[in-house]
Amino acid sequence: MIYLSPSKSIYIRFTMIDIIRERLLSGGEITYQEAIQLAAHADKSQLYELAKQITQEKSPDDVDLCSIINVKSGRCPEDCKWCAQSIHYKTSAEEYAFVDKSESLRHALHNESQGVRRFSLVASGRRVSQTELKKAVETYQHLKKSSSIRLCASLGLARKEDLQALKDAGVETYHCNLEASPSYFAELCTTHTQQQKIDTLMWAHEVGMKLCSGGIIGMGESMEQRIELAFTLKQLPLFSIPINILHPIDGTPLAGTPKLTDEEILTTIAIFRLIHPEKYLRFSGGRMLMSHELQKRAIEIGINAAIVGDLLTTIGSSVSEDKELFGIS
Repeated sequence: MIYLSPSKSIYIRFTMIDIIRERLLSGGEITYQEAIQLAAHADKSQLYELAKQITQEKSPDDVDLCSIINVKSGRCPEDCKWCAQSIHYKTSAEEYAFVDKSESLRHALHNESQGVRRFSLVASGRRVSQTELKKAVETYQHLKKSSSIRLCASLGLARKEDLQALKDAGVETYHCNLEASPSYFAELCTTHTQQQKIDTLMWAHEVGMKLCSGGIIGMGESMEQRIELAFTLKQLPLFSIPINILHPIDGTPLAGTPKLTDEEILTTIAIFRLIHPEKYLRFSGGRMLMSHELQKRAIEIGINAAIVGDLLTTIGSSVSEDKELFGIS
């Protein structure tokens, strides 16, 4: 877009925001080029105010809290550059085999007692083995019988028949992050493709599961590539989009990656909200690097869900802290 003068520039920016606001409130969509322009040229206060209004008017008005247990840690054969659990890098991540179902139930009941809505088993690795899948199915059956918390799974790439077995055991939602834009993913991981992730998600959808998929920002990608990721996610029938912020881990190739600025984080969240007006945008890994004030601002402009408790290889937040953050009694 060419601006003829500073005053004209301001006029055009505000007009574009007004047009987008009315279109989104009427059930329309923002285009890729509009998202690029807003991220690059719009007065950020105007962008954040627009995202705040769309959050208030279009997104779910409840806060969706979920929790996870890392049921299998370390020794992952994949070479994802951000991950402490890869065998390709020397990190301090724990290594252990699939945990007993009683331990998973203990975690599930603890979270359920605090009002957490969903609980997921998460396992390192490209995919779980058939032996591990059997253990997962038995664990989910035990959780379904002994608790009321909604069940999710994040067990890597999976075949349709394996996803059906998990669904039959009580799993409602399958999670598999796309992680980065299609144009950047191969720079970060070479041992599997993004299309394999998409195939897994669509098979989960076909067997009747809800889908949860997002990515990590701050891995060296451009703002345009974050927007590309957001539009790629829009092609999937998602109900939840986790937004992780890279927590650089010593020993991984991304250990020295510069930290995102507050403005980059907020702009990304605001743009994701405009692209996904009616979805849950979920605080996930890395947010403990954000100040309390920055997290509150992120909630105002788009975040309406969170993973609570400790995460895979980094420390998360407590349920009580998150309830206070979101204003939940």
